[in-house]
Amino acid sequence: MKKIAVIGATGFVGTQLVKELANRGYFVNALARNTSKIEKTENVKAIAVDVYNTDELSEILKGNDAVISAFNPGWANPNIFEDFLKGAVSIEKAVEESGVKRFITVGGAGSLYIAENLQLIDTTEFPAEIKPGAEAARQYLEIIKKNENLDWTFFSPAIEMHPGTAGVRKGTYRTALENPVFDEEGRSVLSVEDVAVALVDELENNKFVKQRFTAAY
Repeated sequence: MKKIAVIGATGFVGTQLVKELANRGYFVNALARNTSKIEKTENVKAIAVDVYNTDELSEILKGNDAVISAFNPGWANPNIFEDFLKGAVSIEKAVEESGVKRFITVGGAGSLYIAENLQLIDTTEFPAEIKPGAEAARQYLEIIKKNENLDWTFFSPAIEMHPGTAGVRKGTYRTALENPVFDEEGRSVLSVEDVAVALVDELENNKFVKQRFTAAY
């Protein structure tokens, strides 16, 4: 049974990711600052960790077959820009130091290109309230692109991936690299349940190693 560490295991994406991995027969080390919300089962172990403590995190990650990070310091966090970047860089360094090679991380949709040289985050329609977090994720994408040691993958969710699109697991989706995937109605939609499917599929199939990809219906 493969051991997978999930960072941010109590978050919106992390909760579904732990469930998807466990349902597919993986042993999950579910990492979070507060583990009280983690449903512990025979193949899910809850581990409390501070992602900003790189050395501690590195020790905890040792022995896993892969690490998937759904870290997010919280959209309501007034310091989300600084905290996201600091946490993401700490996690990447901890994975390297742990000796684990496979690393999948979840960023935002803001860095997807909706036209030539135009990223979603730079459009006038982009919501101001989530811009600091989206900008941090965009900057982190450029940071991880320089990592030659890890077999990393950066995942950008569909533009409409939020609680309002949650609640269904279709198990099917379409992928792209730099541009959003749109349906016939011009919408880019994916449930959080199918984000988890896409992430675990990538873990199993390694289609986008050292690349960013996105997915939507």
